[in-house]
Amino acid sequence: MTQAGILTNRKVLELGSMIAAPFATHILSQLGAEVIKIEPPGGETTRKLVRGGPSGTYIAYNRGKRSLCLDIGSDEGRDIFRRLLADADVVLHNLSPSAARKLNVTYDDCVAVNPDIVYCHIKGYGEGPLAEEIASNPIAEAATGVMFANRVDGRPSRLGPSYHDQFAGAYAVIGVLAALLDPASPPSRRRIEFGLYETGLHIAARELVGVQLKCQLTGKPEQEPSPEFSMPGYGAYETADGRWIYLVMLTDEHWRRFCQATAVTPSPEFATLRQRRRQRPEVEEIVAKAVHTKTYDELAEHLSAAGMGFTEVLSADRVLDAPQARVPGKYSELGFADLNFASPDFPLPGITGEAVSRLPPPLLGEHTCELLAAAGCDPDRISALLHKGTAIEANMNEDLWSRSSLTKTEV
Repeated sequence: MTQAGILTNRKVLELGSMIAAPFATHILSQLGAEVIKIEPPGGETTRKLVRGGPSGTYIAYNRGKRSLCLDIGSDEGRDIFRRLLADADVVLHNLSPSAARKLNVTYDDCVAVNPDIVYCHIKGYGEGPLAEEIASNPIAEAATGVMFANRVDGRPSRLGPSYHDQFAGAYAVIGVLAALLDPASPPSRRRIEFGLYETGLHIAARELVGVQLKCQLTGKPEQEPSPEFSMPGYGAYETADGRWIYLVMLTDEHWRRFCQATAVTPSPEFATLRQRRRQRPEVEEIVAKAVHTKTYDELAEHLSAAGMGFTEVLSADRVLDAPQARVPGKYSELGFADLNFASPDFPLPGITGEAVSRLPPPLLGEHTCELLAAAGCDPDRISALLHKGTAIEANMNEDLWSRSSLTKTEV
């Protein structure tokens, strides 16, 4: 028998943009919570990032939410926000500290309306001299040591995926669940405020401690190298049919199994990791040649039989075609603005139950009128709010990506 998600009947107000807060509320939604996405008249940033329309970020992390387009900087908008807040369980946002004060959505503002609210604010920085500064994912990477070692043509560069934003979103969910778990907890537990910077510090703990270790052992602040550059046989290699396979060889047993799978004659001079490291170029050449003698499928069969860890290096357009990804429950298929998408789901179905929404992300202001009515606004007031532009309802016929003005080649 299927069960409801663990957060069914919980209401979350999101004032989010880009990734950190929307990713957090995406998870809460997947766990069953009702998420009301409150957006300014222009909509949140990710609605306009791809050809003037919604990006993959918006579609992936906002599906199943309800959109209320409301100017909460106005007196009337602020009044409606407070009405919604009085009936909510959680308010979660990633506004800058100054914007939170300007819009009256600080902890003190929110708890004055609803003393039991779980308040979560993902900032750039937590407490400290930079508490008022703005920080984004790449700034957190740069400030916590990640970017220094990741270089493109010698220039420190961001990783690519916004992992710090997503980690911060996951940490926010942990904080919210901890607060909801004990409703009798002190108010301090329901006040969750932390930064991308502090998130980055925690993520980088292994590297930061590793540098300290090297410094104390060798007297030099050497950063732990990537396994790809320090362990021969660890990395991506090209197969005979032009595909790429990623191998993980950390131990002597891994090396033995690789030799067994590829019919490489084990040599006593390469028996230990220390020996292989000393002769890295020779070992790399052996591995690359052994891999290149077989097609990917042939090699995969032998490596699997030998108990080796490996996978194909896939481009993003091929990931969801893999048999493992296509097992039911891995992703949801949904339509949005007459296009079709497959979006991966939260990977713990035991606690999501029936909660995972197959609904598309909302158009800007798609639920404005019904949410205003739920907040106690009568039809005349709703009409007046829409007329003033304090609230905006969705244009259901909008060409989100301006495709009517594009040629086939551009689309």
